[in-house]
Amino acid sequence: MSVDPVDVLQGVLIVVGALLPIVNPLGNAPFFLALTQGATDAERGALARKVALNCLVLLLAALFFGDNVLAFFGVSVPVVQLAGGLVVAALGWQLLGEAADQADTAPAPSAAASEARAFYPLTLPLTVGPGSISVAITIGANFPSTIQPYLADAAAAVIGALVVCIATYACYRYAEAIARLLGAGGTAVVLRLSAFIMLCIGVQVMVNGGDALFHFLPEATPGR
Repeated sequence: MSVDPVDVLQGVLIVVGALLPIVNPLGNAPFFLALTQGATDAERGALARKVALNCLVLLLAALFFGDNVLAFFGVSVPVVQLAGGLVVAALGWQLLGEAADQADTAPAPSAAASEARAFYPLTLPLTVGPGSISVAITIGANFPSTIQPYLADAAAAVIGALVVCIATYACYRYAEAIARLLGAGGTAVVLRLSAFIMLCIGVQVMVNGGDALFHFLPEATPGR
């Protein structure tokens, strides 16, 4: 019994195609730069590695255990979307008002503050938010039950998540170079526009979760 490399490659392309546009590391790079103002290049590189590793852990956990964890706590995917969308919208609103106004001379954060920031908000919800988590849970929930197809899909999921996280590291690590290409004015425009888009994405995720929850509740109500 062996795993077909072609099946694995197709699975990798599906996982990357589903997750990469939602994770959107290139679009989030200006946010990463704004939220790490005052950090040195070495500190920003270390943060980028931590964020990429955190993203990999979160995506793999959602792929392989997300459905079971939600079932254990009695939480549905629409509720995750609704609550997570609220967090993303709140972060987008905050960045819309503050990101473009941050001074280049902001004080460097402490080591403890940088460590905490690597997970929240840089990893969750900025990079891996409710949209990517719900997509990962959906992909994992559709893994086949037979061993050989399961191994192929599982290998594809791991490789696909790794590709997404490597792209995230590259975009965050070189966020400053991207900002230099854009210039100060261009970076400010991108930050404002991206913050507004993030706010809209958060609201859209909330709407999707609310709509799914609205249709789910009558089915879950006894006697209906």
